[in-house]
Amino acid sequence: MNWYFTYSLTVQTSSPMTEEQILLVKKSWSYFREIDPVVTGDVFYSKLFLDMPQVKHLFHTPREDQARKLIDMITIIVGRLDHLEELTEDIQQLARRHVQYGVRAPHYKAVGTALLWTLQQGLGKDWNEDVKKAWETCYAILSNTMINASGYKQRNIEG
Repeated sequence: MNWYFTYSLTVQTSSPMTEEQILLVKKSWSYFREIDPVVTGDVFYSKLFLDMPQVKHLFHTPREDQARKLIDMITIIVGRLDHLEELTEDIQQLARRHVQYGVRAPHYKAVGTALLWTLQQGLGKDWNEDVKKAWETCYAILSNTMINASGYKQRNIEG
């Protein structure tokens, strides 16, 4: 695996996802449900800490536990993409907790980059421009919801 790979997150909108994008996200995430969440989480956090080492101190939970929480959260969100509005309050509460942990608006770009990179590595040949755009749109919606709930000015996650 090339740990020096740079991935650029380019979404500038939080427009609703299309039905096709929802299906692409769900289908691509289903591959990750077959992988130990600790492995997927470890790849994600390794990339995040490589790209933004200054956030490592924000994590006090053992990495295995944190990985499971991350994968569980993504699984819940992906499972509810057709009715994401039902999770809005939960996502907003999660964002407010993250502020207490020390998360700031610029951290969301690094998380999105690490997530998309992890997805690309895991999907290999199944990663394509449509899947990329679907995940970018999904992450833009979630990160903008969290940034707004955190009390930060909404920023373009392009940074």
